Amino acid sequence: MSGGRLLRSTTVFSAMTFISRVSGLVRDQVYATVFGANPAMDAFIAAFRIPNFMRRLSAEGSFSMAFVPVLAEYKQKHGQEAVRELVDRVTGALMAALLVVTAGFLLLAPWLARVIVPGFEPGGESAALFVEMLRITFPYALFISLASLAGGILNSYQRFAIPALSPVLMNLAMISAALVAGEWFGGSVKVLAWGVFAAGILQLGFQLPALARLGLLPRPRLDLAHAGVRRIMTLMVPTLFGSSVVQFNLLFNTMAASMLIGGSMTWLYYSDRLLEFPLGMFGVAIGTVILPHLSGRHAATDPEGFSKGLDWGFRLCLLIGLPACAGLILCAQPLLATLFQYGEFGETDMRMSSWSLIAQSTAVPAFLLVKVLAPAFYSRQDTRTPVKAAVVSVAVNALCIVLFFAGLLWLTEAGREAWAASGGDVRAALKAMDGGGHALLALAIAIAGWVNAAQLAWYLRHAGVYRRQPGWGRFLRQVGLATLLMAGVVVALRWYWPEWTPWAWWQRGWRLAVMVGAGGAVYGALLWLQGIRPRDLRGH
Repeated sequence: MSGGRLLRSTTVFSAMTFISRVSGLVRDQVYATVFGANPAMDAFIAAFRIPNFMRRLSAEGSFSMAFVPVLAEYKQKHGQEAVRELVDRVTGALMAALLVVTAGFLLLAPWLARVIVPGFEPGGESAALFVEMLRITFPYALFISLASLAGGILNSYQRFAIPALSPVLMNLAMISAALVAGEWFGGSVKVLAWGVFAAGILQLGFQLPALARLGLLPRPRLDLAHAGVRRIMTLMVPTLFGSSVVQFNLLFNTMAASMLIGGSMTWLYYSDRLLEFPLGMFGVAIGTVILPHLSGRHAATDPEGFSKGLDWGFRLCLLIGLPACAGLILCAQPLLATLFQYGEFGETDMRMSSWSLIAQSTAVPAFLLVKVLAPAFYSRQDTRTPVKAAVVSVAVNALCIVLFFAGLLWLTEAGREAWAASGGDVRAALKAMDGGGHALLALAIAIAGWVNAAQLAWYLRHAGVYRRQPGWGRFLRQVGLATLLMAGVVVALRWYWPEWTPWAWWQRGWRLAVMVGAGGAVYGALLWLQGIRPRDLRGH
């Protein structure tokens, strides 16, 4: 794929993903207005995080990273009939594995509650609600993983629009569940779990006609001895961990958040959702487009094209990541107030969510870079190196959480009082705190994200497969200056409009639009004045 086609494909994917993110934003606004931030909503978020974790592994993680390079090799060297045979066998193996995993999770849900949400009182209302909703939502992992298989095939044939658009169906299902079916459930948050179940079926069904038009509609065959299936399984086992380090950290942080005051998981959820705009629209788009490109360059023995493709990805990540980082930090409260502070979601919820958004936004450039760095290894079928980096990153995240919580309890006056009142019970002491621990969890994820990106970059440089293209010093000065002046404009407007809670939604909306528009215009204008043009983003 040429550099121009890389940019066009990324643009198409980003445009479709933008539609998905906007509908996801509406979904989250409905969540906030109808259900607010409370222990019941915490239970849903924790329950949905498990099948969603499986989705991230398959859609953006280990399965795609293992499957796409092998599929590219079959296309390059074996022909369409061999590709059809591979698709059939992979589908059969994936379905068999997912059915076993789904059955296991349904049976073991009560035991999993003790592991995943140890802060929920055993036998209590939150724990019981978690178990019930986990059993409803987990089959989503089966449907969405098969949908991810379909999406991987379509992406390999440069059909990016349909896989990128399919999440819209999930958002529509969840919005409908909350607004319409909620009346049948008496306003219970359990209606969201059934919305998740329906969404998985819709997303899978949406992509099947496009596969049929390619002549690759799967006919599942269980054949674990097939060479392609065995190759994918060999590659997938280590990538299961290495490609999804952020998700493992989020899962680990869910366990820690369950020990905090009620609402902490929900505050983290809303801040994480705002991060999905730069990461989902651009990071996933760049990673999805660049993986088949790098796999093709490697299969064609084109090291120069491989290196130039990486260089293009790195520059695009920084061009997007630096202003996104600054914008999210400076606009945290205006964004949350404008988008979510209505109905059951109050000023305290907005303020608490802004703390975690600011903390986690510091790693936006790192999260974006990993979307390019990880495919650089998986496209070469090197699955060991990302695992090394992931192990260290998860360990750093866990260590940060322990140190941050220890500092919160023993180095602050409120923490020492809570610790003394609890009689040395960590869980009781943390729950007695007024809030803020969730922001430390977000900061731990940010630190781990930078550690992961730095390690992958070092390993890539050491491997000698990437050679930096000319002009990096000038490029960094251009982007840095544009980001700095953009931040100055936003800071000035924040000083002029310090309080957002008293205003109506439309007053918040136009002020936020002015703030974001002015910042974006200054950033774009400064890039243009410094000589950066759209043609410079087309790659090589």
